[in-house]
Amino acid sequence: MNRGILGTIGSPLVQVSSPPGSVIAAKIESKNPGGSAKDRPALAMVEAAEKAGKLSPGDRIVEPTSGNTGIGLSVVAAAKGYDITVVMPASKSPERRQLMAAYGADLELIDGTISDAKDRADELEAEEGMIQLGQFDNPANPEAHYRTTGKEIVEQVDGHRIDALVAGIGTGGTISGVGRRLKEAFPDVSIVGVEPETNAVLSGGEPGDDEFQGMGPGFVSPNLDRDLLTDVETVSIGEAEAECRRLAREEGILVGQSSGGSLVAAKRIARRLAEERSIDPKACPGPDNNVGILEDEPVDTEPIPESCPLVITVFWDSGERYMSTGLFE
Repeated sequence: MNRGILGTIGSPLVQVSSPPGSVIAAKIESKNPGGSAKDRPALAMVEAAEKAGKLSPGDRIVEPTSGNTGIGLSVVAAAKGYDITVVMPASKSPERRQLMAAYGADLELIDGTISDAKDRADELEAEEGMIQLGQFDNPANPEAHYRTTGKEIVEQVDGHRIDALVAGIGTGGTISGVGRRLKEAFPDVSIVGVEPETNAVLSGGEPGDDEFQGMGPGFVSPNLDRDLLTDVETVSIGEAEAECRRLAREEGILVGQSSGGSLVAAKRIARRLAEERSIDPKACPGPDNNVGILEDEPVDTEPIPESCPLVITVFWDSGERYMSTGLFE
């Protein structure tokens, strides 16, 4: 028995369809209590602030967000007894607003981008004494992923070599923390970042349209460890949304845009690895959903040969947060 909801943070690693001769597995982060990968840094940043004496009972938290960090912090604030004000661009989905309000958060919508939301949060911190946790430069963000997401992945692959981590970049916390943990276990692993092609600042482009919810903030976050990155892939919103629809209809996995974009890039990397190593297209088994839920013993599944390139990616949240956008129509 867990003694509180925050003790349930964690997610499964699930194999998904991949190019022949390769295996892709995704962390299904919607299984966290607040429904996204951001629950991990949300809890870590609050606990780090408490430990440092910067956050005490009766304080009000403030944070700029495109949605998921705000929801995660709203969960943590409710569970720990803090008040919270979330500042978010008005362009983000209504479901995000509704979820934060359900947890008791106060929401301030602003016209503009996440950078504009950060400016407003700075004002509230300075003028009203709110405590800003700073997801873009707070070291507790990547540290949370090093200690939880990365650790879980290493345990979940059960000794199979990981060839690449392919993950979307927002604050940079996930890819930096997980990447550091995987590098310790698998020194030759490639760490590949993913960003929107219309906001590809890591690839040398100029800040552009903020189309993706949760990926590509239009600037390089201080929490991103660029030295870890082997490469950066860019994806279009059309590619990402098509992959979201395919995942839902063909694999029963409901995710949002940044997850679809991460998988588009992960497939590119998996295909390259299979071709470079001349892997037999039939050598690597696909996903197996023959669970045997009514059986007394677990159903045996075909093992994945060590020769199969293994690519890990992250599915950041659930597609339920995108229904009003028309993503699945």
